[in-house]
Amino acid sequence: MFDAAADDDLTDDAEMDLPVAEEDDAPLIAAPVVAAVPEQARRQRNSPAAVVEVDQRTSEMSESADLPDLADEAELTAALEAILLVVDEPVAEMQLAQILEQPTERVGILLENISARYTAAGHGFDLRRAAGGWRLYTRPEYAAYVERFVLDGQSVRLTQAALETLAVVAYKQPVTRSRISAIRGVNCDGVMRTLATRGLIEECGIEGETGAHLYRTTDLFLEKLGLNSVDQLPPLAPFLPDDVEEVLDAPG
Repeated sequence: MFDAAADDDLTDDAEMDLPVAEEDDAPLIAAPVVAAVPEQARRQRNSPAAVVEVDQRTSEMSESADLPDLADEAELTAALEAILLVVDEPVAEMQLAQILEQPTERVGILLENISARYTAAGHGFDLRRAAGGWRLYTRPEYAAYVERFVLDGQSVRLTQAALETLAVVAYKQPVTRSRISAIRGVNCDGVMRTLATRGLIEECGIEGETGAHLYRTTDLFLEKLGLNSVDQLPPLAPFLPDDVEEVLDAPG
């Protein structure tokens, strides 16, 4: 995905001194009009704040006039695609509906249709629900090419210890550090700090019996894996020896 960046500093201080026309469009230099308006009122109407407020209202009206008619399904679909191309994290249906001033149900249906259309067309990307929102993702079968392009031979990866610890948190959450260390057979404090710093895990409360901190995976974890919830994690049992499975299934 590409991050959209733009300089939005469009303020022009020179506009601050421009006078505001009277409501009846009479010339500002007409003596009767000026005399009829109290001095304080004239200063307020010609103040920089008043000019900026009028400019903002005019700009908003102009922007609204140029917006496409989203009553048309094709236009709304195009608007959704435009937004999804610039988001840097999954965006919820409700937020999209508010931005586009459309019913949430209508937006949800169109997102499902867009996702199905991308899949049917065999594009190199698809639209998936992840971490409670929607985002465009490249398809797994082309991951090697994308990785080669993005990383260009330079990769910062999680260590094997970090991956193992993250897996324990993902499948056993909420879980304490001591429980994770017991499952892995080594102290995991340093690895836990690394995972927390990278935003993949977070504290989620205190264990009542021991007072130890509990940990769980974050929305960023789900986003990176392209999952909507941890319930979509693959079954772990087929990949583990029987004795390890028993350890993972033990209470705590």
